[in-house]
Amino acid sequence: MNWKAGTSKIAVIFITLNEQENIKNALENLKGWANEVFIVDSFSSDKTIDIAKEYGVYVLQNKFKGFGDQWNFALKNLPITSPWTMKLDPDENLTEKLKENLTSSIKMNEADAFIMQRRLWFMGVPLSVRQKLIRVWRTGTVSFSNVIVNEHPIVKGKIADVEGDIEHFDSTNLEDWFNKQNKYTSMEAISKSLNLPLSTNPKLFGNTLERRMWFKFHYHRVPFRHIFLFFYFWLYLGGYRSGRVGYIWSRLRVDVMRFIEYKKYEIDISDKTKKNYLNTNNKTPNKN
Repeated sequence: MNWKAGTSKIAVIFITLNEQENIKNALENLKGWANEVFIVDSFSSDKTIDIAKEYGVYVLQNKFKGFGDQWNFALKNLPITSPWTMKLDPDENLTEKLKENLTSSIKMNEADAFIMQRRLWFMGVPLSVRQKLIRVWRTGTVSFSNVIVNEHPIVKGKIADVEGDIEHFDSTNLEDWFNKQNKYTSMEAISKSLNLPLSTNPKLFGNTLERRMWFKFHYHRVPFRHIFLFFYFWLYLGGYRSGRVGYIWSRLRVDVMRFIEYKKYEIDISDKTKKNYLNTNNKTPNKN
């Protein structure tokens, strides 16, 4: 059985590890729209692969070394024939508005990549918080920053905005969310402790990604940083519009940054701890 080509000229790629709770919903969302669907799996032990094959998805497995490495492996080794490629997470769905606008924008052929908004869901509630992300590009024109976590596509050419949302259903419950953040913060702490390169060179007066990397690099030096960061999430990004759930999300996002600092400190003061972190977290490619 092969994936039945949809109305768009886009190939969608997923990176997976034990995503049986999400992958069926993600594939149902793409039926009739995506031209091709691919999965690069990090040797899942659940039914992720079985479900994917039921839908006729092309599956390739590769040992996980880092998100940047896994995405570059995907782009180099998948037999993509569609003229456009899309990066999607298994816990994300596309709105019909975004599907329609992407299809129309591609037909216009006026850009080389597209930025779209991702709306965050938390505790089963849609937040009034959106992120702008590059998720679609001309096939064969992009590579990813070779980092352990928080990889970014490196795009050459014109980038345009597309209206419509990616709905990001982050976790089914708080326990799941905490488990994912625990793994993510360990990977970030390892990266910082080993002084690994960021997704791009940090520049205060550079583009959006360069500014983000500048703040990330210097964050630990800022006095009262956790207080400022809370108000950034709660007021500037609009977490307050989602009531108590938005308040809880804003507080927990700050805690994530605290955990990264604490784990990095633990790694730095103990070589044994560093080895334990590396051995444990090199096997765990889920950051969401």
